[in-house]
Amino acid sequence: MPSPLRGIRNQLRDRFFRTWQRAFRSDDGKAAAVEPLKGLLNGFPKFLAPAVDAAPPYANLGRAQADGRTSLRNDIIFITARFRSGSTLLWNLFRHAPGCTSYYEPLNERQWFNPSRRGQTVDSTHLEVEEYWTEYENLGVLGGYYNEEWPSRHLLMDENFHDPRLKRYIEIMVERAPGRPVLQFNRVDFRLPWLKHNFPNAKLVHIYRHPRDQWVSSLMGNAVDPTTARLADFAPHDRFYLTSWVRDLKYHFPFLEEMDSQHPYRAFYLLWKLSWMAGTAQSHCSMAFEQLVTNPESELQRLLTAVDLKIDPAPLLPVIQKPPLGKWTRYAAEEWFQKHESVCETILADFFA
Repeated sequence: MPSPLRGIRNQLRDRFFRTWQRAFRSDDGKAAAVEPLKGLLNGFPKFLAPAVDAAPPYANLGRAQADGRTSLRNDIIFITARFRSGSTLLWNLFRHAPGCTSYYEPLNERQWFNPSRRGQTVDSTHLEVEEYWTEYENLGVLGGYYNEEWPSRHLLMDENFHDPRLKRYIEIMVERAPGRPVLQFNRVDFRLPWLKHNFPNAKLVHIYRHPRDQWVSSLMGNAVDPTTARLADFAPHDRFYLTSWVRDLKYHFPFLEEMDSQHPYRAFYLLWKLSWMAGTAQSHCSMAFEQLVTNPESELQRLLTAVDLKIDPAPLLPVIQKPPLGKWTRYAAEEWFQKHESVCETILADFFA
């Protein structure tokens, strides 16, 4: 018969660990954990690296599977971009490309594979798009792998970050794609080293947009005052996760923690610039949204060449609709933007110096 004391001990133990987990998910808990662990979390021990590929000392031991692994396929295409940068247009271009299967935002919290979660709404600014989820039909198996924390936690993942669940999640989409798999992400700007490490033969495509127009587009008509707004008060207007990205990434980029009292455009610009740096450094093809919609023939051909997709680009051109550019001029004067951008550039220069 179980001891009453053991039952009480187990209850207290469970309560303690639940409280502990909640505490360390908070900002204060993270801060308390990060300080003593600085310098101790640098990936796997480097001194083991020379032996990783060495032959086992006994001939009858099993070997790692090398050939035929999904992660080594060379036909995978990953798209990376910030929100409101034209990534949906790129996804839709590949969706219309013969022989391709184009997955929209696999890490989105709407979980496109789950009819009870994805809803039916479509952003009206996504031209030539009626729905996002056709490619996810019959992929309910993804629900067994999806992690609710992917959209907002561990937004920076280097090549040593351990997440086999995410790797398998991506592999399933690749394996089930009837055509060449294309996965369009808005949440992997700072996870590209992890993607490249785990899918070393994939092609990476990066699209970016002028930060001022992207900022205005992200507001979706919300009246965010250019003179009095602060990041600390921005949450009610935050349609595209600016505050949650700052909250997660400030442990890697400490200057983000100092943005609460500043206009939210500063935090937005800092993330825009860091994302642009990551995308241009890691991708096989980096393109400006403005160039794509202004010079569609040449930019589309450059894109197809970069990913080695041999198709006629002409049928894809009608998918490209040029929106009005330069809307930022109605939000604030150029001097206002330049003032904030110069402060941010100085912060980055000091940080990377």
